[in-house]
Amino acid sequence: MTDALKRLSEEGVAIWLDDLSRKRITSGNLAELIDQQHVVGVTTNPTIFQKAISQGDGYDQQVSDLAARKVTVEEAIRMITTADVRDAADILRPVFDATDGQDGRVSIEVDPRLAHNTKATVAEARQLAWLVDRPNTLIKIPATEAGLPAIAEVIGLGISVNVTLIFSLERYRKVMDAYLTGLEKAKERGLDLSLIRSVASFFVSRVDTEIDKRLNDIGTDEAKALRGKAAVANARLAYQAYEEVFSSDRWQALENAGARKQRPLWASTGVKDPAYKDTLYVDDLVAPNTVNTMPEATLFAVEDHGEITGDTITGTYEQARADLDAVEALGISYDDVVQVLEDEGVEKFEASWNDLLKSTQAELERLAPSEG
Repeated sequence: MTDALKRLSEEGVAIWLDDLSRKRITSGNLAELIDQQHVVGVTTNPTIFQKAISQGDGYDQQVSDLAARKVTVEEAIRMITTADVRDAADILRPVFDATDGQDGRVSIEVDPRLAHNTKATVAEARQLAWLVDRPNTLIKIPATEAGLPAIAEVIGLGISVNVTLIFSLERYRKVMDAYLTGLEKAKERGLDLSLIRSVASFFVSRVDTEIDKRLNDIGTDEAKALRGKAAVANARLAYQAYEEVFSSDRWQALENAGARKQRPLWASTGVKDPAYKDTLYVDDLVAPNTVNTMPEATLFAVEDHGEITGDTITGTYEQARADLDAVEALGISYDDVVQVLEDEGVEKFEASWNDLLKSTQAELERLAPSEG
């Protein structure tokens, strides 16, 4: 079998797993994926934790203890999720050490209900960093308008950040600006910039889902010919923006002071449309110094039949721009699409968080010890 995952790593793409559960940790599965499938990081989100906690009995002992202590459901969720992240971080620690802190990272998200509250997001990020207490943690903060100043402030405190829910090129530039602003604050505070790391999670498949839906509504041959092109084009233009920002004089001054580049991370890389190849958002987004976080099904699909043919981003910018312009020319507003996706993204994570609250509350009640 050709080792497509190994080739992907050799091209400078860090392979992260977009999933975590206690069973994955305790069964040795995560360690096996690191050893066999070149996985060098883990991302989580409220949806992933909701699924993990509601399935199986891996959390029963801890939930029973929490119920006995009569903790609130919010505190229970924090204790449960940070325990998983801490354990995953320990499993990935050798990767962190071997890559000088570049990989071996585990992400945990701030409460999505705080997405439009800057101060509360900063406070939550500080709390999570303290609770997990591992140098290889990334705190996930959404790239909402309120999230941007929070990102700058948290980076400025020396806390490493995974910026999530980025859909638009304009917002991505603001994310990179927030990262640089944060590094400048950290430098003023005398912090070691080489210890601060960040990735910018640029979402892929959802862009095709939304734009394809609108192309189908138009229904012409011209519209149908553009299906499945927008998401890759959008991500490739994001990489072009990354190259620009991280070759600027402003960046150079920070790099000279020890700072490390914020890597683009391709998120939402599971293909939603069965008409497309299931490795599309991996094969077509290969470039140095990037991360691709994959659901397990995508990871194994790439291992089985991924076509890794070298850098598939550099030099594609003209075509990528043409593809997005062609979509716009049909009357589909890019600005509207990305705003809809951001709003939906926050809503989906909030809904998952509320489901997590409900299912955890039910577990606390089920496992509560009888009085006496």
